[in-house]
Amino acid sequence: MKARLPKGYSNGGNTNIQQIAKQAQKMQEEMDAASKELDEKEYSAAAGGGVVKAVVKGSLEVASIEMDKEVVDPEDTETLSELIMAAVNEAIRKARDEKSETMDRISGGLNVPGLF
Repeated sequence: MKARLPKGYSNGGNTNIQQIAKQAQKMQEEMDAASKELDEKEYSAAAGGGVVKAVVKGSLEVASIEMDKEVVDPEDTETLSELIMAAVNEAIRKARDEKSETMDRISGGLNVPGLF
């Protein structure tokens, strides 16, 4: 008995492999371009009702931190530290989430270790 390929598939295995390789290369180029664009994008978040604001780039570098004067209390630096951490962590989460969503959209959810 001879095995048959599904309709639309040819015996030209090399052709299919070449098409897959071209698609993977195109996907990699799209992901590289999107990653570069997202690395430059800025994500902001606030804490303490907006008294502390943090801006983080998509590359996860802190771009700026702003705080209202009334939140700066020399006797309570712990609260200020917590507000800064909360704002920075939220901005980082936003950056990671958007990058993950963008890469999933481009790859169609494909997750091949070492490919991307």
